[in-house]
Amino acid sequence: MEKQRKKQTELKMKVGQRFPLTIKRLGIDGEGVGYYKRQVVFVRGALPGEEVVCEVTKLHRKFAEGKIRKIRKASPHRTEAPCPVYDKCGGCQLLHLTYEGQLKEKKDIVRQAFERYTKLNLDKVKFADTVGMEEPWRYRNKSQMQVGNADDKLITGLFQTGSHRLIDIPECIVQHPKTDEVTRTVKEILESLNISAYNEKKRKGTVRTIVTRVGFETGEVQLVLVTATRDFPKRDLFVEKINERLPFIESIVQNINPKKTSMIFGEETIVLDGKEKIRETLGELSFNLSAQAFFQLNPAQTNKLYDLAKEAAQLTGNERVVDAYCGVGTIGLWLADEAKELRGMDVVKASIDDARNNAEQLGFTNAIFETGKAEEWLPKWVKEGWKPDVIVVDPPRSGLDESLINTIARVKPKRIVYVSCNPSTLAKNTNDLLKAGYQLEQLQPVDMFPHTAHVECVAQLVLRDKN
Repeated sequence: MEKQRKKQTELKMKVGQRFPLTIKRLGIDGEGVGYYKRQVVFVRGALPGEEVVCEVTKLHRKFAEGKIRKIRKASPHRTEAPCPVYDKCGGCQLLHLTYEGQLKEKKDIVRQAFERYTKLNLDKVKFADTVGMEEPWRYRNKSQMQVGNADDKLITGLFQTGSHRLIDIPECIVQHPKTDEVTRTVKEILESLNISAYNEKKRKGTVRTIVTRVGFETGEVQLVLVTATRDFPKRDLFVEKINERLPFIESIVQNINPKKTSMIFGEETIVLDGKEKIRETLGELSFNLSAQAFFQLNPAQTNKLYDLAKEAAQLTGNERVVDAYCGVGTIGLWLADEAKELRGMDVVKASIDDARNNAEQLGFTNAIFETGKAEEWLPKWVKEGWKPDVIVVDPPRSGLDESLINTIARVKPKRIVYVSCNPSTLAKNTNDLLKAGYQLEQLQPVDMFPHTAHVECVAQLVLRDKN
């Protein structure tokens, strides 16, 4: 009987079938979500409140994917996307939605996640509107453009959504102008020197990716050329041309990634010219950034995000603070001036080296950084008699490791400040922490990536009083 029900569900729609559909909300990846005969349909480019004619493009066991054939009733927030490759690139999913509409829908995406994965009544939580940008353009300080060939010419850009087809992107309206300039010029120099792009299928060629990072406040620029081989043809001539045409670049680096992988960086990095690291400033703090160091991509919003994290930490100067997933120490050092002691950890040794260097240069004597996982260091510190009052976590999209959640449950800090880039894993982890004796007090969405479906969140969890 159960098998028959599943079969009937799957046969309600067919690929190519068309039907009217009312869009109820946005999905986690920015698609419009509607329901046809109680089955979920995800429609790229559709907006909440719209009535569209949908054509089914793909069937799954529990949902279907579709495309818009006609918009019968458009959302008042629909707008013309100001990008010629918007429908192909996939980097920005919401350029067809006004910025006001984006902020509203991003809060709703967070709400949906908590309604799905928890039993919390968000009306009883301090759940604020999404913090947006005054000017939501040209905000990204780092570009990672893949290099390939098309019609016997080098192209640089991003892979089309759901494919391995490279879309040439000579200019991007969310990137800092300097990153566009560097990418275009590097491409021209590579072509003039006949330095080949890496062909993944044939496993031949040299250059895989052009990575450019710009210090918004310092103006310092770093160029990283990711190559498939250590051998870099005409390397010295390439560096000479870069210095000639892009004299503002202060760091030219080669990273070697010979593996068949979707990861950008390999393990070996060589400084070709200039400094190994560039500096960037956030607020009153200055940070050293090596080629592979993680650093927030939107400096303007990062100031707001970290201020919100600091506010949620409620520091008085007497607290011991742990910065898990600390990277180069940005969040922890932002909090350090109001903490008794800060301890951070990260599995990337290069990041910890940068964090220690940053703390030293900023004059923080109350900050310690260690290489490794929080679930390894926390029990060791507690055993030595050092227990944190506040734990700040800023994990990858996969969220907190189960072992770290269990460790937090044993250590029981008074407050947890959870900085999240994925509402779904935030909600799931919050549910686990509720079971461990915590209460969700605040939830603050922050728009770190305008025109995309991504939304960051600062959540404050407080240990419940046993009495």
